[in-house]
Amino acid sequence: RVVGPAPDGGAPARVRDPGFPTGRRTCRRADRAATGAVGNSGAPAGPGRAPRVVGPAPDGGAPAGGDGGPGGAKDRREAARAERARIPAYPAAERAVRALAVAVEYGRWRREAAEIGRVPAYEDIDEAAAGALVERVLGRAAKPHGVALTDAECRALLGHYGIHVPATRPAPGADEAAEAARELGYPVALKTTAPHLRHRADLGGVRLGLGDEAQLRAAYRELTGALGGPAELRPVVQSMVPRGVDTVVRAAIDPAAGAVLSFGLAGAPSELLGDLGHRLVPATDRDVAGLIRSIRAAPLLFGWRGADPADTGALAELLLRVSRLVDDHPEIVALSLEPVVVATRGLSVLDAQVRLAPPPALDDLGPRRLPTY
Repeated sequence: RVVGPAPDGGAPARVRDPGFPTGRRTCRRADRAATGAVGNSGAPAGPGRAPRVVGPAPDGGAPAGGDGGPGGAKDRREAARAERARIPAYPAAERAVRALAVAVEYGRWRREAAEIGRVPAYEDIDEAAAGALVERVLGRAAKPHGVALTDAECRALLGHYGIHVPATRPAPGADEAAEAARELGYPVALKTTAPHLRHRADLGGVRLGLGDEAQLRAAYRELTGALGGPAELRPVVQSMVPRGVDTVVRAAIDPAAGAVLSFGLAGAPSELLGDLGHRLVPATDRDVAGLIRSIRAAPLLFGWRGADPADTGALAELLLRVSRLVDDHPEIVALSLEPVVVATRGLSVLDAQVRLAPPPALDDLGPRRLPTY
């Protein structure tokens, strides 16, 4: 209910948790938990009242006071009446609508929070084998700041959780690149693994769709001629995968929140705009569904401008498997899968980086746990 304008201009609307006492009544439903301020008292209002504008202005504008101006005697009487009836009062209809919008959004959030979802159980996960690999690598490194896994170790660790990364073949020379391509089968991709050029297709560090040996050798000459020698670039050859939307999946340890799962589209624009979504680990099926849709570029995954929609079901499964991996093994302090190419059917994880370190000390009671996990 809108009574306006309040003598003091009103106070911004507030939203209270369900159960917050509001005088003679208590808010029981989240979508009725909007409270407002009335007059100078700022007393919270009661729930369950339909909005109504009291006193239409003669000119169609804001309600006018009895003495010809806002804040007049008539307005004060209306505000006092509303305060006695525990009715939210706002100086303008726009504020009331904004308060109702916040209350509705809050109610939606509370309803979704009541259904926490579930953490699926995957039969192909080998937690013990992954733990043995982690223990072996950490024991070998014995570095307090951790160690980065090799490409082979990354593929092995992820493979224990049903996450498959296509194999690559080192190509220190054009002849080795041609031999690797014959083993893998054309078409292939040629890319550098140098840290400063990794994932930088915009700089020419990735050549895709090489259909025969002639194209491969030409691409190798161009790559090494433009960006540096093979020792610096460390080029590799990899099989081509179906085209799709390039995405990135990451996990890291936050000092305050613990393990955090992140998702976004791969590429400079998303990085520049910080278009990443985040969820705490362990993530449920509802969490990852919301995570996929939370980024601003999400329409690209759902058939934007007539394109075929990407396989978001496969993407959700990948996110759940990564969440399970980092939850089972707190020694994984950083993980990055980039790019993850999400096609219309299935997806491909083309590169992976994992860093292990002794589990960080937590200031609270430990990692987050779900009641059903």
